[in-house]
Amino acid sequence: MNKLNICVDIDGTITAPYTWVEDANKYFKTKITEKDVTKYEIHEVLGVSRESYLEFYQRHGEKLHLEASPRIYAKYGLDTINIMHNLYYVTARQKNMENVTRKWFIKENLPKGELFLLGSHYKVEKAKELNCDIFIEDRYENAIQLATAGFEVLLMDCRYNRMPVIPGITRVFNWQEVIMEIDRYQKEKIIKQTA
Repeated sequence: MNKLNICVDIDGTITAPYTWVEDANKYFKTKITEKDVTKYEIHEVLGVSRESYLEFYQRHGEKLHLEASPRIYAKYGLDTINIMHNLYYVTARQKNMENVTRKWFIKENLPKGELFLLGSHYKVEKAKELNCDIFIEDRYENAIQLATAGFEVLLMDCRYNRMPVIPGITRVFNWQEVIMEIDRYQKEKIIKQTA
C-alpha cells in the first residue's frame, strides 16, 4: 500500500484543548471553565485584550506547552500513522517554541516526524509543499482554508469549532476515529486508482 502524507496540528489536536485554562485563570483572576471555551481566540474567551493575552503567553507559553496533556489515544494514533504513513507536524507555533515542542514530544514518547513551526495559522502552502493527503486540525478557520484548497481535513472536535463543516472536512471525536478515517480514505484512494 502506498503511504499517505499526513499533516498533524499540535495544539488542541494532539494536546488536550483546555489544558491552559487553569494557568490563565490564575494569571487573569478569572473563573472560566472548559464549557466556556466556545471560541478559538483565547483572549476573547477570557474577556481580555489580545495584547494582555500575548503578554501572558510570552511569560508562560513554554510552561503551558511543556505541561500540556496529550489527548486520549493521541500516542496510539500518532504511532499508528508513523508506522503506516509519512507523518508531518505542522503547527502555528512560533519558531522560538521549537525546543520546548521537541522536549514535550520526547517527554510524552511521541514519534518524531518532521516538525514545521510556521508562526502563522495559514497552513495551505505547507500542505501543498508536503503533498498532504490528510490534514488533522482543530482550528475551524484552518480546516475551511485547507478544505477549500482541496485537502481532506479531519477536524478534531472541540467546543470552539462546532460550526457547520463543508465538503472535504470530516469531524472526528477522538484518535481512534482518526485512524479509522485514514484507513477509509486509503482504501477509497486504492479503489479509485484501480478503477
